[in-house]
Amino acid sequence: MNAMLAFVAAAGLAGGALTMQAIDRVSAAAPGNVPAAIQVADNGDGSAPAPRRIIIGLDLSKSNPLIENPAFASKVAVRIANEVKKLGFASEVHVRTFGNFDASSNTFYFDTVISTRARPDNVAAEIQKLVSGTPLLVQRGKWVAQDSTNIVAFLDNAVSSIGCSGMPTTVILASDGIEDSEYARLTLEDSRLPPPEGHPFKGCAELQILGVGQGTRSPVETMRLRTQWMHWAQAAGFSHNTILNDW
Repeated sequence: MNAMLAFVAAAGLAGGALTMQAIDRVSAAAPGNVPAAIQVADNGDGSAPAPRRIIIGLDLSKSNPLIENPAFASKVAVRIANEVKKLGFASEVHVRTFGNFDASSNTFYFDTVISTRARPDNVAAEIQKLVSGTPLLVQRGKWVAQDSTNIVAFLDNAVSSIGCSGMPTTVILASDGIEDSEYARLTLEDSRLPPPEGHPFKGCAELQILGVGQGTRSPVETMRLRTQWMHWAQAAGFSHNTILNDW
């Protein structure tokens, strides 16, 4: 988390210093280790929420309005933060940036476990600041806009390294969905996503893509992109998919 806080603080987001205590790197807190007095029962039946995993991918490619439109970035940030707020103790949160395929283009990462020292509301608030501040981070050179968009490769790398086993896992991409890589050039009308081999993401609970078609200003193009990702996600093995242009 140190890297994330350094980026945000250096960019001057939130108008002041951010406290490291807001989100700290902590060891996993097994549900049995969480004092009963602070277990929040918001399942409606007196039970604490079961642990979940959220993998958040921020698309820094030049076609994605997230990197230059503060209003849109703020809207995405609120939706992602609301997902994090729902997490129970021992849940995992992972944040990555993506775009170009080479690892040196995207060195940012953040991993934490929801616990008494990294509570859902606090983690959500800091991630909201980060996502809403993406345009400023790019403007000030803290993050670099990417020349390509490797969405499929990012998903493969993220799920291979972090995994979907052990707890329900949702992958959330803040992306326009325009794959621009060796796999496909979705800027071209006749280009299609390649069918996945087997079910590489079987066991993953959900794929969310927030902002599909944003920037194209075309409802027809947006529908084409949404349809492609819905079919791809189902074939790839995700149990559910939520592919949104707006909300």
